[in-house]
Amino acid sequence: MNSPDAPTPDTPHDHLDASSDAAAVLSADGVVVGWTRGAQELVGWAAGDVVGRSAGRVLAGPGDPARVAGIAERCRGGVGWNGQVALRHRDGARIDVDLRVSASFRIGDAECFLLSAWQRRQQWAVGQSVLDGFLTRSPVGMAVMDLDLRYVWLNDTLERFGGVPREQRLGRRLSELLPGLQTETIEGLMRKVLATGLPVTDYEYVGWSWADPHRQHAYSTSFFPLVDAHDAITGVCYMVLDVTERWNARRLLTLVNEAGTSIGRTLDVLRTAQELADFAVPNFADFVIVDLLETVLSTEGHGAWLTDAGPAPVRPVMRRAGMKSVREGVPEAVAQIGDRVTFLPPPHDVHLLISGEPIHLPVLDPSDELWLSEQPERAAHIREFGLHSLISVPMRARNTALGLTTFLRSLNPVPFQPDDVLLARELVARAALCVDNARRYSREHTAAVTLQRSLLPHALSGGTALEVASSYLPADAPGGVGGDWFDVIPLSGGRVGLVVGDVVGHGIAAAATMGRLRTAVQTLADMEMPPDDLLAHLDDLVLRLGEEETGAARPDEDTTPSFLGATCLYAVYDPVTRCCTMARAGHPPPVVVDPGGTVTFLEPPAGPPLGLGGMAFEAMEIELAENSLLGLYTDGLIEGADHDMERGMARLGEVLARPGPDLDALCTSVVQRLVPVPQADDIALLLTRTHALGADRVVSWGVPADPAAVADIRARAARQVAAWGFEELALTTELIVSELVTNAIRYAHPPIRLRLLRDTRLTCEVSDASATAPRLRHARSTDEGGRGLFLVAQLAHRWGARYTHNGKIIWAEQEIGQGPATPP
Repeated sequence: MNSPDAPTPDTPHDHLDASSDAAAVLSADGVVVGWTRGAQELVGWAAGDVVGRSAGRVLAGPGDPARVAGIAERCRGGVGWNGQVALRHRDGARIDVDLRVSASFRIGDAECFLLSAWQRRQQWAVGQSVLDGFLTRSPVGMAVMDLDLRYVWLNDTLERFGGVPREQRLGRRLSELLPGLQTETIEGLMRKVLATGLPVTDYEYVGWSWADPHRQHAYSTSFFPLVDAHDAITGVCYMVLDVTERWNARRLLTLVNEAGTSIGRTLDVLRTAQELADFAVPNFADFVIVDLLETVLSTEGHGAWLTDAGPAPVRPVMRRAGMKSVREGVPEAVAQIGDRVTFLPPPHDVHLLISGEPIHLPVLDPSDELWLSEQPERAAHIREFGLHSLISVPMRARNTALGLTTFLRSLNPVPFQPDDVLLARELVARAALCVDNARRYSREHTAAVTLQRSLLPHALSGGTALEVASSYLPADAPGGVGGDWFDVIPLSGGRVGLVVGDVVGHGIAAAATMGRLRTAVQTLADMEMPPDDLLAHLDDLVLRLGEEETGAARPDEDTTPSFLGATCLYAVYDPVTRCCTMARAGHPPPVVVDPGGTVTFLEPPAGPPLGLGGMAFEAMEIELAENSLLGLYTDGLIEGADHDMERGMARLGEVLARPGPDLDALCTSVVQRLVPVPQADDIALLLTRTHALGADRVVSWGVPADPAAVADIRARAARQVAAWGFEELALTTELIVSELVTNAIRYAHPPIRLRLLRDTRLTCEVSDASATAPRLRHARSTDEGGRGLFLVAQLAHRWGARYTHNGKIIWAEQEIGQGPATPP
């Protein structure tokens, strides 16, 4: 056998393959007749340098005439020649080539020979000692199995991987030696290789071996068949590579990616903490507890500790927010969900939460004096349940301390490794960010709901005109509560204003805008504006609010005007005429159920949403039968999961078609049936049952445009008030009627009428055909007049004016049952 360093020729050149040969044609006297590009690349001589000249100039040494003659004679006999010669490159270097000379042939009258050559390459032969060293000292474990899958040969690396000595392996099967591996699967793959003759490469698996019985390893294995000279399979060879580090890195990356989709799926602090514990068990640990600071769970104040703030308490007060165990019922836990806890791994204090690094205890010793003295109950649980390894990671996000997450192992015998600390830190960091997002959302959501509820009416009263019930359900969405609102506004003459609206957007801004619009509607309604005019003024207000927001933006912010919009429906019900006048701005239509149970969705002109500007609103009047049901609502009630508004309106009509006597119960039932689960939009519902003011409660007289008629009208009013049983109000009623009628006769135009209404208050109304607004003056002591409206204002509970299509009405109300007012 050759020595390891002895050069040997390359494998024999295939004489049938001349694709890469250098070729030339020589005449019988040794003159070059033809020269190929391959010949030029081999020796560096171009065709012009050698064609027509002797070929001896390319030889490395002097020619051997006898040898040349013998070769020529052999070729003339029709047999070619192969051999080795030395050529000289144009730069003087020696080139050893294999030369092939063809049988002679003729070109015209000249005898010629075709020569082809290829350069000889050297390779190094591998000695047995080198081969043995490569097989035994390779970092890849290798073994040869016979047809019965018994070990025939293995190298040192495989012996080290398995921890089983070579002499104990030979003649035995893998399943007999290493039960901690996937032996059935591996032997199944080897049988497949023996049966098909096809190799199996890079099969990865994890398992335990005697070499490291306390740690799981990952291996990559390839199998290929062994064949003899007759291509018969005689066994199988397999190679094993320990890929534990690569497998761990891939596992950690996979866990981190999965954590991103499993943790923080909601904006709920406690649920996020539990999601962290659920994800980590059993993927990473056997027992996980998540403790959050009490301030994090609070919706008041800042809600957490800033890590750069001043001194913190020596022992932080936390609450158990989440926990999970591989054991049913979590028996390892000392505290339950919601319990107050103060656990920190000894000897650490509160600074661990504020600025500390993760705590890694590969071996947890329950007999440690610090655990026995500071955490005796937990030390007992550590001993009882075999908790042997711990990692505690502070939860911090956005410069804020949130709590502590602790991972422990018990049934898994492998202690936490340094790489596990990196994974724990990443998991907790992601969860901490989600907890902080949930904490911030909870605080803002609670503030928005509180603000909105404070801005909504606490008590609704429709007087004797309407029976009223309402329901409001805030949104359950990441954007927070919306801007839905409703209101019932008492108006003069026993009339009642009804309003429902919906501000675009969610959160505190929407709630604040809702409050401003509700206040504006109350103010405009008190000014006795009809519904279409009220919406027009409200539209101007929304436009102005949008402009104010744009003007308040910082210079570096986008100042493009944003749409601050809302929808609204405003209706006024008059119990005397049973007439309801309404107008809407992009809002869903109201629903009416008559006493017979017929459901009708009214269609007042829709009008544009508030905030667009430049478009008018139209009002519609409808007469409602007594005891009719009138419903006003926001779109959240009828959207439903399918977002089909028409179908939602049909469902609403079906529920309202079977009204019960209790309006509050009906209102609650409607919301529960139409919205059985939380949804992303607010829900507001206002139900009213109409009543009429009977003829025995209303009386009116025409008034001649003559000052002499004042006395008669005054007397009639006094007698009517007395007939109603309000003798104590007769005097003040005479004075109010006298002043209002006198002013109408003196300053207005006929026809003039006086109307008295007995409702929750006693109302006196004087109507005329003039549109001149009344003005309250403070007369001087020397003035003879100018005290009429001042006197009315002093005697009445409240007074005002409203305009009609034919003029105006001056009205004054007196409280019933409180005795007469003392004239000034």
